[in-house]
Amino acid sequence: MRIAKTASLTQYQTTDFIMAILSVNAGSSTLKFALYPVDQGAVQPSVLVGSYEGLEPNGAPMLKYGYEGEIRSVPLDCLSREPFACALSQLKNLVLTLPNIPKIQAIAHRIVHGGSLFTQSVISTTSILKELSKLNVLAPLHQPHNIEGVRAFANAFPDIPQVLCFDTAYHKTVSSIESAFALPAEITSQGVRRYGFHGLSYQYIIGTLLDCTKRAQGRVMMAHLGNGASLCAAIGGKSIATTMGFSALDGLMMGTRAGSLDAGVLLYLLDKGLTPEQLEKLLYKKSGLLGVSGISADMRKLRASKEPLAIVAIDLFTHRVVREAGAMVACLEGLDVIAFSGGIGEHDSRLRQSVCEKLSWLGIKLDETLNQAATNDAISKISAEDSAIEVWVIPTDEGLVAARDAQALLAQR
Repeated sequence: MRIAKTASLTQYQTTDFIMAILSVNAGSSTLKFALYPVDQGAVQPSVLVGSYEGLEPNGAPMLKYGYEGEIRSVPLDCLSREPFACALSQLKNLVLTLPNIPKIQAIAHRIVHGGSLFTQSVISTTSILKELSKLNVLAPLHQPHNIEGVRAFANAFPDIPQVLCFDTAYHKTVSSIESAFALPAEITSQGVRRYGFHGLSYQYIIGTLLDCTKRAQGRVMMAHLGNGASLCAAIGGKSIATTMGFSALDGLMMGTRAGSLDAGVLLYLLDKGLTPEQLEKLLYKKSGLLGVSGISADMRKLRASKEPLAIVAIDLFTHRVVREAGAMVACLEGLDVIAFSGGIGEHDSRLRQSVCEKLSWLGIKLDETLNQAATNDAISKISAEDSAIEVWVIPTDEGLVAARDAQALLAQR
């Protein structure tokens, strides 16, 4: 959800008749939102995009939003109120009072984990939320906050359907062999398997690629690189493999997560006296770019740093992307298209260049000028004309995918 990336309501002829879907993503210290008009049954580009930051205890709550070509920042004075509740109250007032805002007909929530039961978007119910809460342990950074967000929005907007859209759903097409662990059946029968994440992002990326290039019908590797990071291999627009697994800890090195880790390391740390709670904090919040550098989980800050460990963290992040890319190419049995997305993938031209150089044996050639220019939130092809593989930068829009799913569900009622 990009704050600068908004359409204008003035482009529509009859704004009085337009409904809208509000897409939201509730985190532990953030609340991101985007409003998508629905015109004659079709979901349109967002007209209002914003984000609340600093909602953690003792944080400095701030709203930043874009509307009608203007970007505004508004401090949030919560006084004695809980920050998230305060933010939600202000958001409700915002969407009800901004001029020409269409009436909201549904609220679409990004839910990180749908488990084995939920492989497509659903309208929220109390029983469904109870089932999803059982998955909190698999995505402790996201799932509990996603679910509490649904409950809070249901209280604030009691007459509006709450639609749940799952990051795991896109990977339902992955084969049973690809999703299996080499564990006894009494364990795997409990749902211990690879699920994969970032599905809403991958749905948007592949859909955009299919509109841009015929080669996207072939073998595609998508790289969602941000504070959370993963790769996905797709054929014919469908996921066949991905680097994340049972939880959002697997695969690539991330902002504060280590990615793939020898299970023996965990046994060693437990033997050294770490509690499960300490281990969870280490793996989710103190590893990755932050842990290796000792400086920050933000790639931009590491790029600006001259500290040796900042360089080590960047090099390791790059290496892990290349290493996992080899596995994705093997699953695809070749490659036709690469797409970079996510905060790092979209804005770090040096990372894209480094990855593509290390994969040049596949026949990848970047156009250096196009790669450097691809930083303005636009869909960009950055490969050279004689490259054997097309390389794209696709700014993702998970909120739009969620809004489309919500509209489709409403149309079926």
